[in-house]
Parts: sequence; C-alpha cells; structure tokens
Amino acid sequence: MNPVIRKKGTVLLIVIIVLIIGAAAWWTKSHDKNEHPEDEKDVSYRSSYHFTTPDKWKNDPQKSVYYKGKYHYYYLYNQDYPDGNGTEWRHAVSEDLIHWEDQGVAIPKYTNENGDPWSGSVVIDRKNTAGFGKNAFIAIVTQPTGETGEQEQYMWVSTDEGKTFKNYSEDPVLENPGTKDFRDPKVVWDDERDKWVMLMAEGSKVGFYESANLKDWEFTGDFHTSDLGVLECPDLFKMRAPDGTVKWVLGVSANGEAIGEPNTYAYWTGEFNGSTFEADQADQQWLDHGLDWYGGVTFEDGKAEDKEEKRYAFAWMNKWSYADNTPTMEHDGFNGTDSIVREIRLDGDAESGYFLASKPIEVLDGLVESTETFEDITIDDGMGKLDFEGDSYRIEADISWEEADQIGFRLRESEDRFRHIDVGISLEGDHSYVNRRFTDQPDREGTFLESKAPFDSAAKQVHLTILVDKTSVEVFIDGGRTVHTNLVFPRAEDQGISLFSEGGKVTFEELKVDKLSSSQ
Repeated sequence: MNPVIRKKGTVLLIVIIVLIIGAAAWWTKSHDKNEHPEDEKDVSYRSSYHFTTPDKWKNDPQKSVYYKGKYHYYYLYNQDYPDGNGTEWRHAVSEDLIHWEDQGVAIPKYTNENGDPWSGSVVIDRKNTAGFGKNAFIAIVTQPTGETGEQEQYMWVSTDEGKTFKNYSEDPVLENPGTKDFRDPKVVWDDERDKWVMLMAEGSKVGFYESANLKDWEFTGDFHTSDLGVLECPDLFKMRAPDGTVKWVLGVSANGEAIGEPNTYAYWTGEFNGSTFEADQADQQWLDHGLDWYGGVTFEDGKAEDKEEKRYAFAWMNKWSYADNTPTMEHDGFNGTDSIVREIRLDGDAESGYFLASKPIEVLDGLVESTETFEDITIDDGMGKLDFEGDSYRIEADISWEEADQIGFRLRESEDRFRHIDVGISLEGDHSYVNRRFTDQPDREGTFLESKAPFDSAAKQVHLTILVDKTSVEVFIDGGRTVHTNLVFPRAEDQGISLFSEGGKVTFEELKVDKLSSSQ
C-alpha cells in the first residue's frame, strides 16, 4: 500500500473514531440512568402514600402500640444528619396507619453519660407491673454504656401517654452478659403465663428473658441460627391458621446473602413454652424477598377483638450497603422511608407447613382517585404499552399462559423505553423478580440490582398486586406468600407501563390500575 494513502487512511480512521467516541459520550450522558436532567432539580421525591421522616434521617421502626384510638409509632431519627451522629426516638401517631401526625422527639439522644438510644421496644403497662401507674408507656432501649461502650438495656418511662420519656436509671435493667452483640430488645406480654418476655439479638442467636416488673430480668433460654449473619430486631407473636391451629412465630432481621437468601426478615413457625422457642423446621422462611425491607416489626391490630387472626407489619425501606445514596436528601431534605403497612396472616396446614401471607393494608382503597380496567390483553412474544401514566398507583393483575419464558411489567418506563423497572416471572428459571438496573437506583456498585424468589412455573397462572410510589416498588405474589420490596429513583417524567412476554403467548385476563392520591 502507498505510504501516503495509508497515512491519510489512518488520519481519517482516527477522526472517525473520535467522532464515534464523542457521539457515544453524548448519547450516554443524555441517557445515563444516574444523571438527572437540570429540570429535575425542583422535583420532589417524597413518597405519596408511604411514611417518610419529616426531615434529616430515619432508619429502624419500633413496634407500634395502640392507645385511645391511635397507633403510636416510634422510629430511630438523627436530627444532625448528615453532619452528626447519634439516633433518638421520634414519635408519630395515626388512626389508620397511613395518615400520620408528627409528634417530635420522644426519647432524646445524649442526655446522660450513656450513648444514644438505639432500637428497642415500647409497651403499655396496663397492669402497672412496673409501678409507674396504670397504662404508663415503658420503653426498653439499647444504649452503649458509658466508658465501656457495651450494649446494654435501659428503661425509659412516659407518664404523658407516650409524648415524652424520662430515663429510669443511669444503670441498665439488663446488663451485657459478656457478648459483643447484645441489642434490640423486643418485649411482649405472655398472657398464658402472666409475665413479660424479652427477646435479645445476641450475634447469631436470640436470647429469651422473663420479668414480672420490667425492671428485673432473668435468662430462660436461647434460639440459635446459622448462615444468617449478625441478627437484629427479634420478634415473637402468636397467630391462628385457617384450620384453627395456633402457632408462635419467631422473627429476626437477618442477612442470608452468604447462602443466596434475602437480607430482610427471616422467621420460623413453632412453639414457645415460656422459656424458649422450638421451630417446626430448621430452615427459615422470609417475609420479604426484596432488597429493601429491613428492621421489620409486627404489631397487633388495635381495633380487633381477635388478636390472633391478623397482625400488621412494616419495615425500613433501605439497605446499609447504600443507605446514604438517595436523591431525597438533595431534593427534599430527608433520607428515610418505610414500606407500606401490610396485613399478615398465618396460612397453610399441618401437612404442607405454615407460613405468613402478606397483603397491603386495606385503607389504601380510600386513596384511589381513579381506576382504569383492561380485560383480556394478549401479548405474544413481544411488548405492549398500556394506556396509563402515573408515578403513584396500584396494579391488580391475573396472568395466564401455556408456554412462555418470561412474563411481566415494565414500570415507570421512559418515553424512549430506555429506562424502566421490570417486575416479572422467569418461567424458565422458576423465579419471580424485580429488576431495577435500567433506572436510577441506590446501588452505585451494581451489586444489588435484582431481587429473586422461587416460583412454581407449572401453575400456568399468577396473581400480582404491585404498589408503585415515587421511590419504591412492592410486589405481592399469589396472596402474598412472596413479596418483593425495592427502592428505585426513576425520573419524574418516566411514567409509562408496558406488558411483556418472551417465548410464548401470555394473557392478562384481568388488569386494574388504581391511581393513588397522596396521604401526606
């Protein structure tokens, strides 16, 4: 080849490469799922119908108690975030678990020589067992003790119906027995044996303690786990299945990622004898398979006479791996959102086993602004755009198929279809999933982009309930035995919905989309 022609060709090739790189950079910038356009600076990311802290930071919820027609909810709050540390207990009240009134800080931080208040448990002392008066609000709270920093349990008392608490003593009511992790006391009343029971998260085990007066505690037994990391926020309650069987349920916030399991709320059904818990089976079950349902708590339906028929549950929608990565702080001055309150019931039978089933709280029906109904939509190995747009809604869908590989929804889809959240069933992989890799989301490392849960594809049908809010997607599958809760940060203008199938024909037989108004 002539050297001159070769040189010209090289220069031309370099020019072409530069142009291609420039074009690619422009396209990437204009479509980058982590790059928000200038006109989104004034957009609010505060959820429409989920609980959010008024400002700054929140994480673990504390078990709600019901008193005089209202649920009293306390949660860990940091008024100095992001510049200062330390949590305290902030207080909110609600009559229906979706409309909340802020009550300010109830247990302040750094008021004595011990460290800041962490998670714990508040109870109403209806029998005046502690001597502070009938119906005193008593909180048992983990604090790091003085100079040692050991995790120990302290009592705080409220005699003004839970508005403000005072420290009972500079000394703990339950001392550390010599373990690194000794926190998150959960106190329940054992009406069968007329005593208080407290569960403690102690590394890889749950410790059980008993008391007659909430001040003096004795160890009674423990429950050991494996491959679930350091346990947090234990839970214990009784429920009755449809067949009349009553079971105790032991729950913990756990990390099963090392064994390919969720990092949410693990639980076992079994028997509690007043001293310790015996599980029906060794393997834990999960109340949520998503990426962002942590520090979960359950509590009684305060209005129900039958306390064993159902309970309520909710959790902090975040994950410690990326807890600070959120546009809500920049746009709205807060970082902290809870999942929707869900109703949980005990289902199953003695032969197949018992499990907890979840569904969104029914009061959501009162937020429905409008409803769009679609019948018998068939997608044959392709995609179809739904005639609906929104950022806060509920989907109810019955889906059936004969042969297919993938079925589901694209939610919060952009006009050009580059950005979307996928909720679907992999029939070839026998799992359900929520995939957020194609939209803005909190995990900048790209590790936690898809949640999965087992699914029996032989069923040939599925019912999905999907809750979409400004920063979240919650999916309830087949009556709520399987749930996915994931944080997402889609752009405000991304409001489309598409249906999809791969590898076969899928029928969306009944499809209803409720547009939901704000509860704030």
